Amino acid sequence: MSNTAFPRTDRRVLADDGDALRFCSTCAFSQACLSQGMDKNALMDLHVLVEHVGPLHAGEHVFRTGDPFEAIAAVRAGTVKTYVVDRDGQEHVLGFHLPGEVIGLNAIDAEHYPCNAVALDTVMLCRFSFPKISVLAMQVPGLQQHLFRLLSRDIGNAALLAGDWSADQRMAAFLLGLSRRLAARGFSAERFQLTMARTDIANYLRLAPETVSRVLKRFQDDGLIVVDRRELELIDRDRLELLAEPVLRH
Repeated sequence: MSNTAFPRTDRRVLADDGDALRFCSTCAFSQACLSQGMDKNALMDLHVLVEHVGPLHAGEHVFRTGDPFEAIAAVRAGTVKTYVVDRDGQEHVLGFHLPGEVIGLNAIDAEHYPCNAVALDTVMLCRFSFPKISVLAMQVPGLQQHLFRLLSRDIGNAALLAGDWSADQRMAAFLLGLSRRLAARGFSAERFQLTMARTDIANYLRLAPETVSRVLKRFQDDGLIVVDRRELELIDRDRLELLAEPVLRH
C-alpha cells in the first residue's frame, strides 16, 4: 500500500442515515453544528467537502507514523486502533476509535502523524482536510471548541489507565468506557462486540493477555457480564461501576 495517508483506493459514497436536515447518528461534528443551530443546508453553503474513504479491511492502515498530516477523519463504521512501535519493535496500543470518533488530531502540532492507525474490521471514514475544517471552524464558532474537547478527551483517555489500578478496576473501566461511548452514538450500552483482540486489550490496559482472559472469565463467573467469543453483555452494571469508580473518578 502507498505511504500516502488515508488510502484513496476503493472509495465509495456511504449510505447516510441522516437526511437533508438531519445529521447522521454517528457524525462526530453534529453536536457542535447543532449547538449553533446549523442544519445540513447551512453547512452545504460553506462549501466544505467531506471525502468518504473505505471500505478499509482488517489490517489496512489509515495512516502510518511519519506520514504528512493532511487531514483528520471521523470513523463512520468499524473500529480503528492507534498504536506506536518502540525502538525494540514492541507495539504499544494507544486507543480504539469507534463510530463517531475522530483520529488524527494529535498530528496537528508536528504536521506529521505521530502514530499508526489500522482498521480492526471493515472501516468507513469521513475524511476532512485540515485546511477545510479550519475554515469551517471559523464559520461555526462551536466547532473549534468541539475539536479541542475531542483532543482533550484523547489525552484524558491516555492518562486514565496510567495509575496504579488493579486488573479488575482497569477492565471494568474499559468495558464501561466502551459502553458509554457506544451509547452516546445511539448504539446499545449493554450488548456490544469487542472488536479488538484480547492481546490488544491487554496491551492497552498494560496487562498480560492471560490476565485479561482470567478477569473476563471471573467477571462472567461472578455474574457481571456474559461473554461469547467477541459478543459481550453487561449484566450487573452497578457492580462494574463500583469497581471502576476509582479509575473513572481519577
